[in-house]
Amino acid sequence: MFSNKMKYHSNSKIIIAVLLFLLSFQIYAQKNNWKAASFEVVKSKYKTFKTTQYAHVFSGSKHNIVSLAPELEGLTGVEIPLDLYKNGTNAPLKLKFKENAVVLVGIFQDKGNKEFLQLEPSSKSTLLLQNGVTITGLPPVNVYALSFEKGTHSILPDAKGLFAVLGVVQMKQALVQRNAEKLDGRLWNPTYIIEGFSDEKPLFEIIGGENKPVIDEGFPGTEGIQGGFEGGRVVKVGDTYHMFPTERAGEKGVEMYYDRVKTKIGHWTSKDAIHWKRESTILQASGTYAITEDDNPMNDRRAAIWSYMPVFNEKENKWYGYYLAYTVHKEIQPNHSFGRIWRCESTVAGINGIAGPYKDIGIIMEPGLDSQPWEGRQGVASFFPYQVGDKYYGFYSGAYPFESWKDYPKKSGKGWFVALAESNSLEGPWFRMNKGVEPIKTIHPVFVENPIVSQLPNGLYIAVFDGGPEGWGHHLPNMMGYTLSKDGIHWSEAHYWPIETKVDKWWDIMRTPLCLIPEGNDVYTIVYNAIDLKKRFHPTGMVKLKLNREVMDARLKEMK
Repeated sequence: MFSNKMKYHSNSKIIIAVLLFLLSFQIYAQKNNWKAASFEVVKSKYKTFKTTQYAHVFSGSKHNIVSLAPELEGLTGVEIPLDLYKNGTNAPLKLKFKENAVVLVGIFQDKGNKEFLQLEPSSKSTLLLQNGVTITGLPPVNVYALSFEKGTHSILPDAKGLFAVLGVVQMKQALVQRNAEKLDGRLWNPTYIIEGFSDEKPLFEIIGGENKPVIDEGFPGTEGIQGGFEGGRVVKVGDTYHMFPTERAGEKGVEMYYDRVKTKIGHWTSKDAIHWKRESTILQASGTYAITEDDNPMNDRRAAIWSYMPVFNEKENKWYGYYLAYTVHKEIQPNHSFGRIWRCESTVAGINGIAGPYKDIGIIMEPGLDSQPWEGRQGVASFFPYQVGDKYYGFYSGAYPFESWKDYPKKSGKGWFVALAESNSLEGPWFRMNKGVEPIKTIHPVFVENPIVSQLPNGLYIAVFDGGPEGWGHHLPNMMGYTLSKDGIHWSEAHYWPIETKVDKWWDIMRTPLCLIPEGNDVYTIVYNAIDLKKRFHPTGMVKLKLNREVMDARLKEMK
């Protein structure tokens, strides 16, 4: 036993030493970014870009940097045309250097693929950073150094295949070789459009917001909420914001997974979307775990309550609430199962009746004979209704799909999907369109969660949604997204907002937008939930966007 203890302590010392070395090296790398050299692109329309997270590396593409070695941060790269280089039909890139310089070239590690330049270390090229950059949808990137004297030079003039020009640095400095251990960009598949980092002009400019959560652990009103917030909706009535978040109430002394079960729907108000006051509890889940594995009435089907969506019915002059109730199982993933959408009504008439109290009217959508396998173990997992002319449509979702019904109830896959239901009124009945055979995949093929629909000034419909995490084994955009529609039925490819480019990033995993509220002068407010992995409590944030009307009108013309 004593020798085992000695071995354990010895191994611990080695591990600690390795960790300290890695930490010190990371600090060294961050403090010793390679010094840039000035250059210009000769007789070419190629744009340059700042080498940083989200940088758009190739024109005519949706490929962006999602991670890079700190030595490269802040350098200037050259945005070269994707197809010309892949096809080998490009004219050589010429750069003019004002001093002796080193060009940092990204080489994609996919041997035998003629679409990518094949380059090996030689007297003219030195491997500096193994796995130095992650670019969405593309193989791992090794960064090579090519040295040039002052003057004008063609960069790899005889090379065929795609490569990336990631920066130009001064020759008179130490360039340390290492493995930066950045991931294979093909894990981020498919590629996606990042607002402000693509060939397109952005529809929205991120103009700022709060650099820290607006509601966090210990704030007034958070007493008894162990796990923070996730999902729901914010609406503005007069000069007051009303938020109805899912409160992951949980229970003290019980592991954090229970926060997802014992939930509440709270009502919070604010005058500025920054300072919030909790007013009341709208709904409370039971937190009771299921007895059986299937969708059985023996189980408590309101064990977890989520995704409360208040909608004002002008015809009836009252607020309706649509929300999700789950059966919860302790041992089967996901523990949220067999979602049902309930509708409730405020007992107080008029626009100011938003605070309720609310009375339940009944279930409007649930698993049944018209369900399809893609709705999965979790569906129906959210619902948001909106009006188009005389019709009403509703985004409903499913998750953890079954490949076929023979996989029911335990063998589920991965995927978070949405489809449309239709009705002649907000009360229903609601019917799955096309019998729910296929989810909408034009937005994103595997992840769209909790869309909330409104209209832009030119009549375009816009839905904001959770774009999926970078974490928990997933490689998704980790940003809030939006999609557009001319008719409220057919939806465009998603664009994603990198809000951390304008506000301090206090989160690790971005989650759900709760609104897109117009404030006048084309400014919009988004209140959102996100996750800081260092703590159990999931906070709430706020950001402001500015609409570009010229781009808005151009998008409308582009739509058929």
